Amino acid sequence: MTKTFEYIKANGVTLYVLKAGPETGRLVILLHGFPEFWYGWRNQIEFFANAGYCVWIPDQRGYNLSEKPVGVAAYNLDNLAADVVGLIDAASRDKAIVIGHDWGAAVAWRVANQYPQRVERLVILNVPHPMVMGRALKRNRRQQLRSWYIFFLLIPWLPERVARLWNWKLLVQMLMSSSRPGTFTDSDLDYYREAWSQPHAFRSMSYWYRAMMHTAPMRLPSQRITVPTLMLWGVKDIALGIELAQPSIDLCNDGRLEFFHQASHWVHHEESERVNNFIVEFLRAGPSSGE
Repeated sequence: MTKTFEYIKANGVTLYVLKAGPETGRLVILLHGFPEFWYGWRNQIEFFANAGYCVWIPDQRGYNLSEKPVGVAAYNLDNLAADVVGLIDAASRDKAIVIGHDWGAAVAWRVANQYPQRVERLVILNVPHPMVMGRALKRNRRQQLRSWYIFFLLIPWLPERVARLWNWKLLVQMLMSSSRPGTFTDSDLDYYREAWSQPHAFRSMSYWYRAMMHTAPMRLPSQRITVPTLMLWGVKDIALGIELAQPSIDLCNDGRLEFFHQASHWVHHEESERVNNFIVEFLRAGPSSGE
């Protein structure tokens, strides 16, 4: 398998994109979350490329080597979703399979909701539908406590200064304390520290959270997801409650929910083989009602 890296213009920003697999294969776009970058999908790249898919994994705007627009408004969900559509256009495709984890899943939900004609199939890992998440942050006291880090990242300038202390100890602890022991190696963490240390990267990563609270995306006619959807959920997620999963899949016309009872929020790291097989099985299934 060969993989290349390319800077690609999408929706007016330049994104750093890993490309692997045959160019003629079905396009799969994998979207990472916080605080990762393309490397967060390292256990999926070779698998999907060898299975014949054309794999694109961007550093999303503001992360690692991608462009980092100034200002919170640049990071609202409308812009983030339009970036993905811009990548589909750059690949000269009508549609893509969109797979997202964490914040990448929030973007994937939005793309499928706002641009259903551009999404062949949707795969979500451990993040609820945005409407379900919004309701939980307003009404669910337990989820509010689980989401303490979100409210911390809303504070101006302080999070970046604190996060940089002791060689990014806070972010390292967030990864290590929320995952199965051994999920992230010392080598992995060195890659992450390098990405977090890119100029203005952590500030831009924080802007995603501030935009969520301060720059509401355009209201859409319906919150229902019409494209075939697979949701994979690690039950031992300490940041997002399992009670958010079923209401999210209930908003899908053609949805399937699978639980990983021994996995955490980092399910695609911890149980990569099972995750990969579930996804490929879903992608190889026959036409569904939403297609």
